[in-house]
Amino acid sequence: MDLKYLNTFRTIVEEGSFSRAAERLNYTQSTITFQMGQLEGELSAQLFEKVGRRMVLSQAGRRLLPYVDQVLDAVDQMRFFQEDLTQCRGEITIGVAETLLCYRLPPVLKAFHRQAPGARLFIRSMNCYDIRDGLLAGELDVGLFYQEIGGLGDQLTTYPLGQCPVVLVAAPGVQALCPDFTAPGQRLPVPLLTNEPNSIFRQQFEGYLREKDIRMDHTIQLGSIPTIQRLVENEVGVTFLPRFAVEEALADGRLVELPVDMAAPTLSPVCAHHKGKWVSPLLQCFLDLVTQTPLL
Repeated sequence: MDLKYLNTFRTIVEEGSFSRAAERLNYTQSTITFQMGQLEGELSAQLFEKVGRRMVLSQAGRRLLPYVDQVLDAVDQMRFFQEDLTQCRGEITIGVAETLLCYRLPPVLKAFHRQAPGARLFIRSMNCYDIRDGLLAGELDVGLFYQEIGGLGDQLTTYPLGQCPVVLVAAPGVQALCPDFTAPGQRLPVPLLTNEPNSIFRQQFEGYLREKDIRMDHTIQLGSIPTIQRLVENEVGVTFLPRFAVEEALADGRLVELPVDMAAPTLSPVCAHHKGKWVSPLLQCFLDLVTQTPLL
């Protein structure tokens, strides 16, 4: 059924005659008559009756009118929906690795809200493995994480965001106690401050310690990267983090980098979404900002 026939039908009702409907719609009267003939044929019902010189709704036409109103109103709402998308309205659910969320994503979020003030972001600080799984399961619209976790398969579209070095750092006072993390077989009298076991940089450093047979005094596991950094600055222990997370503390001397015998440890952050995900104008706006804003 052609929607323009329904629109013509409602216009005739609103204008009260075929001729005025034709004038309003910029049709010839014969076009109006043809369209109504087609609609009546599809419905197998007479929609108008001639009373004197006027065409009025038949009983079938009166019964049809509420349905036509519902259909055309729904079409109007769909047009508004399309305009909302074009104007970057709506919502996005994002999973982000904590280090990227704390230290690199804020400028992107600031720019995004300026460009799409009517949009809503639901942001979740998540482990990289959980982000990957959430994208594959369709629970997240987009994710920012480190691709070193692997297992991305061919179901995700990824946008590389560069590479970032990972560094072992401590306060100057702790450096004096443990200056060497390169000689194998050591027993070091300081704790390692780190986050959850599935943290990619924790896994990297603990793998290095096993290879070197280096044992730390103990491990302090915390859920907050800024808390870890603050405690390390106060000589509680050492930590292994992306350089961008500690670069300010390194620059002003609150932390110092400790040498490790690793081949340029790095991480490769990516932005990703499921390949089957429809990239709406709103999502495209976010992707453009993430990929065009220097994060590293």
